[in-house]
Amino acid sequence: MSYLFTPTPVTGVPIVGQAELFPVHRVYCVGRNYEDHAKEMGFTGREPPFFFLKPADTVVVVPAGETGRMPYPTLTQNLHHEIELVVAIGKGGKSIKAADAMAHVFGYAVGLDMTRRDLQNDMKKQGRPWCIGKGFDFSAPIGPITPVAAAGDIVNAAIAVQVNGAPRQGSHIHKLIWNIAETIEHLSAAWELQPGDLIYTGTPEGVNAVVAGDTMVGTISGLTELRVQMV
Repeated sequence: MSYLFTPTPVTGVPIVGQAELFPVHRVYCVGRNYEDHAKEMGFTGREPPFFFLKPADTVVVVPAGETGRMPYPTLTQNLHHEIELVVAIGKGGKSIKAADAMAHVFGYAVGLDMTRRDLQNDMKKQGRPWCIGKGFDFSAPIGPITPVAAAGDIVNAAIAVQVNGAPRQGSHIHKLIWNIAETIEHLSAAWELQPGDLIYTGTPEGVNAVVAGDTMVGTISGLTELRVQMV
């Protein structure tokens, strides 16, 4: 089969301890999944989970020991970092029950859901979709994926991000409003999950702006850290 032009290559994420790459299919994100972050965004309570997507080619792959480079995006004056646990799906399925969900998880990684907050807020005020605030180029940096067996006690892991060495966000994965299994249950009721899907599970409180020249270091206990410099 021939194509009119060369198709976009599949994005592959390094896997800790393996030579193969994890091929990215879709990127799902969970909104307001930590209580204190929901409060800082003006919301309270345990609302039903909601989701948005980023294109697969927004993923910025940062190998272990390297510093990724993310261009500061156009149209914004208020670019925010959102540190997140990323769940990598290794076994697909639809309408997966929470009790069975963890069998579908291949591994975990540290990710950043970068957000053009001013554009997102403008779209919210107008009642319009806010893809422009979330799904822009280079908006989904990710570090290497650690397989489940090597990731340790991910449920109780600490999650944090520093900017230029100063703490910004910090919490624990057990503070997710909707835990990993519940998230997969809700998500798979709306979409049939496929091997290669990534789920950015939400961010804790402390989101804030970065500018060109800033370096973000994201950490989750038991996983490879993620370093990204804004350029």
